[in-house]
Amino acid sequence: MKNIVLTGFMGTGKTTVGRLLARKLGRRFLDTDEMIEEKENRRIVDIFAQDGEAYFRAVERQAVSKASALPNCVIATGGGVVLDQRNMERLRENGVIVNLHAPLELVLERTAGGGGRPLLDDQTRDQVAKRMEERAPYYDDNDFRVEIEGKSPMAVADSIIKHYKNFM
Repeated sequence: MKNIVLTGFMGTGKTTVGRLLARKLGRRFLDTDEMIEEKENRRIVDIFAQDGEAYFRAVERQAVSKASALPNCVIATGGGVVLDQRNMERLRENGVIVNLHAPLELVLERTAGGGGRPLLDDQTRDQVAKRMEERAPYYDDNDFRVEIEGKSPMAVADSIIKHYKNFM
């Protein structure tokens, strides 16, 4: 069975939904951000602070390559994975790309205070809106999109399962 790959902006629930989805489907769950932190033995915020975004993206590419090579997984990706076409090509080889979408206000609510997200720390509403707008075309490159607003993580997981079955 093809992997289910969750993409979306920061705070859209990729990890939470991914864990539920994997449990419901009896699949292995992988989170590329967790893989990076484990490999580097430090938090993503520290990687950005110490080595910068370019280094982080290189390590992220390795995590994506490793995750996408495994069969029958649910993979939660970091919010910026979609920016690298090589990442998306690898993920698509053995996966169905699902975009979790939330409106700006919900993203702001869920990411208030940054929460270890270096690209959101100290960002104004307008800056976050601009980043979401810049990434929108990349998130639109998916097999299907699930709106998360007003849904519990379990309802989002159920919606993904329904769409996935129809897609396959």
